[in-house]
Amino acid sequence: MALWPFGKNNDEPESTYSDETPEVPEEQGPVTGPFDGDTVAIEEFDFTDFSLGLLNLGSMKIPLPKNSQVQVEMGDAGPKMVHLVTEFGRVTPVAFAAPRSAGQWSESTEQITQGMIGDGLTVDVEQGPWGPEVVGTGEHGAIRVIGVEGPRWMLRMTATAPHDKADGLRDLTREITARTFVYRGDNPILAGNSLPVVLPQQLVAQVQQAMQQRNEQQK
Repeated sequence: MALWPFGKNNDEPESTYSDETPEVPEEQGPVTGPFDGDTVAIEEFDFTDFSLGLLNLGSMKIPLPKNSQVQVEMGDAGPKMVHLVTEFGRVTPVAFAAPRSAGQWSESTEQITQGMIGDGLTVDVEQGPWGPEVVGTGEHGAIRVIGVEGPRWMLRMTATAPHDKADGLRDLTREITARTFVYRGDNPILAGNSLPVVLPQQLVAQVQQAMQQRNEQQK
């Protein structure tokens, strides 16, 4: 699976054939995210080879992988978490407010590691495209947490998969991360707090129906 099979939209006509050898800029490389949505326009990118649609959560915009679904985890007071359910496992995206200085992910990796150890998991820290990734392995599967720091935000992706699909979900989660846009905005939010999530109207209707059914069952 290629890690970055996407690029910017280009409406200019294709170049005609030439037998001259084109010059390639030495520092030209793949276009990768996650992107700061407040400064980079998502409309300039083409994700159609990877995605079936765009999940707009307000503080995040995430191109959904093909053969995936969106799942809303319910809490006592309503929606608690949004998950992407894929053929390999589940990915949970969360964006946090962060200080202007770097280092929040380094602090988080230690906390995540200790939490996994406390849950009885075997923990390793692996190097990924954006730095350290925390991997916890247990009897029934593996959990991988990827963190990326941006300007005044931090994106965290938590991937959970059975053992035989863990490698596939690792690759897919990195693909999703590379295409995610984070919108920090100008509102004052304490560093470490999650950025607000706004559910699309279609999901809101499904959540309301689920809450109504749960209330009826409780009665």
